Amino acid sequence: MTMIREVRVPVEGREIDCFLAFPADHGSPRRHPAVIVIHEIFGPDAHIQEVCGRFAALGYVAAAPDLFTGELHHLMTPANIGLAMQAFAQAPADLRRDPAKMAAFAESQPPERRPILAAFGKIGQPAVQEGFARDLRGLAQFLRSVPEVDPARIGSVGFCFGGAMSARLATVDPDLRAAVIFYGQNPPLESVPHIGARVLGLYGGEDPGITGTVPAFATAMADAGKRFEYHVYPGAKHAFFNNTRPNFHAESAADAWNRVVGFFADTLGPS
Repeated sequence: MTMIREVRVPVEGREIDCFLAFPADHGSPRRHPAVIVIHEIFGPDAHIQEVCGRFAALGYVAAAPDLFTGELHHLMTPANIGLAMQAFAQAPADLRRDPAKMAAFAESQPPERRPILAAFGKIGQPAVQEGFARDLRGLAQFLRSVPEVDPARIGSVGFCFGGAMSARLATVDPDLRAAVIFYGQNPPLESVPHIGARVLGLYGGEDPGITGTVPAFATAMADAGKRFEYHVYPGAKHAFFNNTRPNFHAESAADAWNRVVGFFADTLGPS
């Protein structure tokens, strides 16, 4: 039976909450590859924990950190996120990529929306995302000290916000073996030469704001001599893998899961 453990992990300057799922033979001396499963904007919810369970059933140690541990965790509730989404429906498409515009927009909204919009603005700031990447690097270091984990076989996978963080983790942890990006923004292209991991990207054809940027990332990876493969699913929207959300696309999700399983088998070795 899969064993579940909730821990607080010391990272650079703070501690973060983390959900861990271990394979059924967790009491044996055998060491397993590990996968860091990075959440969407909704945090490490039931869907992310279910994905961890899938990996544990395949023989991986799976770790789902809460990058919003602390003040952000209390702000990023489903109700607050709903308020933010209502606001974004009335806003320019590029709003969340421009911190100044985001701050001005937040101030223009009704008072009950302002704290959550400010939180979204904070999460999108490059310096804050760099901090999240360092948190993930700290989690990877923690996993390398876990007796059940083979320290040389660590990978990551992330979804939406977490997809962007999976890519950023690859730029700051040279020992990461593999990184999967589900419909996440590119990392800063100037950081691509620092990537040591193989990278797999999975994107929706009906998600142009993300998918349209991927060729630039592919070019930067090729120019730096890095290994990047990606697949675009026609007809799939953003968040097509999440079976708890309206954009779930079963056929694309099933194919993407098979690609992820094969990719980690190739990069992290037998589980």
